[in-house]
Amino acid sequence: MRVTADRRRRRITTAIAGAVAGLLAVAAVVTLIDALRHRPASVGCTVSVGTTTFSFELDQAENATTIAAIGRELQMPDHAVTVALAAALQESNLHNLSYGDRDSVGLFQQRPSQGWGTTSQLMTPSYAATAFYDALRHVPNWRDLPVTVAAQRVQRSAAPDAYAKWEPQARSLAVALTGERAAAFACRYPAPHSSASPPSYAATLTRETGVTRLDAALPEAQAWTVASWLVGHASSFHITTVSLHGRRWTATSGAWRSTSTSGAAIRVEQALPSS
Repeated sequence: MRVTADRRRRRITTAIAGAVAGLLAVAAVVTLIDALRHRPASVGCTVSVGTTTFSFELDQAENATTIAAIGRELQMPDHAVTVALAAALQESNLHNLSYGDRDSVGLFQQRPSQGWGTTSQLMTPSYAATAFYDALRHVPNWRDLPVTVAAQRVQRSAAPDAYAKWEPQARSLAVALTGERAAAFACRYPAPHSSASPPSYAATLTRETGVTRLDAALPEAQAWTVASWLVGHASSFHITTVSLHGRRWTATSGAWRSTSTSGAAIRVEQALPSS
């Protein structure tokens, strides 16, 4: 009788252990599903023109919007923006590199020893882009040259044909970032949480786009250039929402969606300090 009772107790203990293990397994699955459901959306930016979409990291997109904004501020045609973006894609893949061949640095791998500027200047994307456009202006008939030829005349690379492979990406970026195609550029990043006020974008915006205020209507193409700049720089300045011409972008969705509340003036919201 004692042996039988012991066996029953062991069976009960085993059954309870199995049930507990089953419950823990179910809880783990539920937790995993909940985590997957609420995990932050993937971080990055996209440019969609027609049926073509290209993806970029946040810093690449930020640098691309600076290059495009500087081109528009200098009143360069869209072809110049395509050339500049193709050059930066080839030279640095739109990353602001602090190193390169010999003393080359920055987005365009410009060399201080060749008179492009100081290392500090060339590591400033707006300065580097301005220097590129200024050099492009001095290329004879550059407006009529293919993208890869115009870029090579400025860069004087050891691989003169390398810029051609970046033309599709550069052209799509230029179309989106110069405002030729509205709402074609978007980024997604997790909303920041900080007890401090968000950094001000005003001075940088004015320096790179020439725009001093957003509460007045701009020409439509210019307005989309500025809106794209704000989206491209959103993670740096904790921008969470940009609205323009009946469309609204949010950092968490990473997309432009129709809205009935926005007009011709650009509206911007930044993350509020957390309490």
